[in-house]
Amino acid sequence: MPKPAKSVLLLIPAYNEAERIEPTLREYATYFRKNYDGKFEILVVLNGCTDNTLEVVNRVHEDFPEVNADDIAMPIGKGGALIEGLRLAPSADWIGYVDADGATSPEAFHKLMNHMDGAHCVIGSRWLRESVLHQVQPFFRQFASRCFHVIVQLLFWMNIKDTQCPAKIVRREAVEKIHDHLRIADLAFDVNLLYSLKHADYTVLELPVEWTDKVGSKVSSTFFRSSFVMFLSVVRLRLYYSPFYGSIRPLQELGDWLYLKLHAPPPRRVEDEGAAGNKDGKS
Repeated sequence: MPKPAKSVLLLIPAYNEAERIEPTLREYATYFRKNYDGKFEILVVLNGCTDNTLEVVNRVHEDFPEVNADDIAMPIGKGGALIEGLRLAPSADWIGYVDADGATSPEAFHKLMNHMDGAHCVIGSRWLRESVLHQVQPFFRQFASRCFHVIVQLLFWMNIKDTQCPAKIVRREAVEKIHDHLRIADLAFDVNLLYSLKHADYTVLELPVEWTDKVGSKVSSTFFRSSFVMFLSVVRLRLYYSPFYGSIRPLQELGDWLYLKLHAPPPRRVEDEGAAGNKDGKS
């Protein structure tokens, strides 16, 4: 007798995505209604939206009740939105996320799901030879991506070719164990997630993905600032997982001030945590 299909919660972080998100929501909801036997829910986590993204999501909800919204008034960043969404991991067997622009098709995400029996986390990668890129990123973004990859590899030695592809799915039990160690609120959140998983001895499987780069990316419009913020975040994360963490904690105020000056969401702070002596996410 076949096993029942796993329940899936798909998170979509959104900041002023009213013009792009509706087709993505309808495509995902329609596809998984037709092609997946298990429970499939979509939660759009809005953070500080000033446009009518919420109204768009509510309009889609009328046709697809499995699409819902969590409207957070403060601009807590993409990583912050995902951290909030991942709190709901107990509501599903698997919890994943994609971007609002539809760069990852529902078919491509479903293919990642099909490999979940062999890992605690499955991630798409645009930098594997077998990946299909229908429209590639501009050269300057490809170059910056490879530079960031080198920095991440030197700091964390995860041997992951594409930490930043926003197509990931994780088992509930893994999310619950590491959630307290997720703190990076900007675009470097993916590094935080993957290193926390690996540091806790969970398996991460990187697979080729089908990808279409979309015009209108907010990253392109703030490219250099976003890149610098991501660099700060991975350095801060490396220090958090170092023996020097206790001695540098007083400098967090200065770091948070710098994030705010860069108009970026500062990392989450958990003041009275026991993580300084136990950062592996295990009990």
